[in-house]
Amino acid sequence: MIEEKQTSIKKDWNFDNSYARLPELFYSVTNPTPVCSPKLVILNQPLALTLGLDLNELQSADGIAVLAGNKLPEGALPLAQAYAGHQFGYFTMLGDGRAVLLGEQITPQAERFDIQLKGSGKTPYSRRGDGRAALGPMLREYIISEAMHALGIPTTRSLAVVTTGESVIRETELPGAVLTRVAASHLRVGTFQYAATWGTVGELRILADYTLKRHFPEAKTVMNPYHYLLQEVIKRQAVLIAKWQLVGFIHGVMNTDNMTISGETIDYGPCAFMDAYNPATVFSSIDLHGRYAYGNQPRIAEWNLARFAETLLPLLHQEQQEAVKIAQEALAEFFKLFNDYWTSGMRAKLGLFNQETDDQLLIADLLKMMYNYQADFTNTFRALTVGELQGMTLFETDEFKSWQRRWQERRSRQQESTTQSQELMKRTNPAIIPRNHRIEEALKAAGDGDYSIMERLLAVLSCPYAYSDEQLEYTQIPPPSAYPYRTFCGT
Repeated sequence: MIEEKQTSIKKDWNFDNSYARLPELFYSVTNPTPVCSPKLVILNQPLALTLGLDLNELQSADGIAVLAGNKLPEGALPLAQAYAGHQFGYFTMLGDGRAVLLGEQITPQAERFDIQLKGSGKTPYSRRGDGRAALGPMLREYIISEAMHALGIPTTRSLAVVTTGESVIRETELPGAVLTRVAASHLRVGTFQYAATWGTVGELRILADYTLKRHFPEAKTVMNPYHYLLQEVIKRQAVLIAKWQLVGFIHGVMNTDNMTISGETIDYGPCAFMDAYNPATVFSSIDLHGRYAYGNQPRIAEWNLARFAETLLPLLHQEQQEAVKIAQEALAEFFKLFNDYWTSGMRAKLGLFNQETDDQLLIADLLKMMYNYQADFTNTFRALTVGELQGMTLFETDEFKSWQRRWQERRSRQQESTTQSQELMKRTNPAIIPRNHRIEEALKAAGDGDYSIMERLLAVLSCPYAYSDEQLEYTQIPPPSAYPYRTFCGT
């Protein structure tokens, strides 16, 4: 039970605990470990209001104690979720090793969101870890997850980051922190892998039924709801990965435990945004062979979905052969869906409203030139959007000028005006992304106690399609470096 000093408080929390009503196989009741001196670093005020929370209460001593794990809101039932996963292709038992699910907040709009504390101490799944998190990675997740939300990409979100007043030991001594993560749910492909490996078929069915009720309630009218579950998860992942590709986002660690059933992006560890266009781009320090490189993300998504389909076989049909056939037919749709979403997105990035047979060639030729001339991914499309074609080697080539004529001719064959085309491009091509060097700049300053750089970065990232003057300095690419940018699994 929770310690006596961790008294239960209301503070506008409106919790339900539906996940805790699943069989105990799926979780362990676990209290957050109190910290010595919590201080609020950043609070996501718009998100807090959406959740139905009082800003003054959240910033009070009691509110900060909740965000640190020192006190529990009324109705919370803290637990650590069990799951498994293929990590770089190798299957292993996992679980929330440094995260605790407080419960599910029911908003004034009757929406349901998981509220999870990340970095809140050891759990039964911590293995040899300390269950804690460092400030830098927690702020990094806050920045990038909120940037992804502003870009219109399905994502978990960040409500707050608090420092703990304690140090964590990694390669060096670092300030500790706890991040409050908000998600449609934390159900993962790895959750189903865990159930299929260590549970019974009955427990797997209970998990699938819970998932359908929570995320796909319309399935109650279909003949085979588990087939529908597979199809809808495939569809949501096709949409999500297409959106990643369209902005140059590289997740970095697409293990099956990092693929949500809801279709949200989760776990911002070694992720980063691509500067120069190159399908082989990879940032993660542990991805030595490029398994999760930018160009591989659609293929890896399909591989992960195949693992999900395997878990559902006992539910898809009582005959194994027929179940496999159903799963294979569903999986065969992934690349069709992905290519449709991606091609449609690329047409929009070029201001094209309708479809023509040669559109894919037009797109492919541009990307090939961008690769050959090491053109910045975001800035190339920004320049095409605003019509300022200078400052990049690509734009000075005869090859590009020939392509530009083809593009202009293609746009002239649609009914929409040039102005309408440009507006479509502005709605599709972000003027700015969370550049890696800008994030590092903000995190370094935060480590020294200066949060102003991060706050300004968050402000401009909140409206990525604004094309405002204040965003201009954030369009600058990083200076040349003798070493490639590297990210680490620190979250």
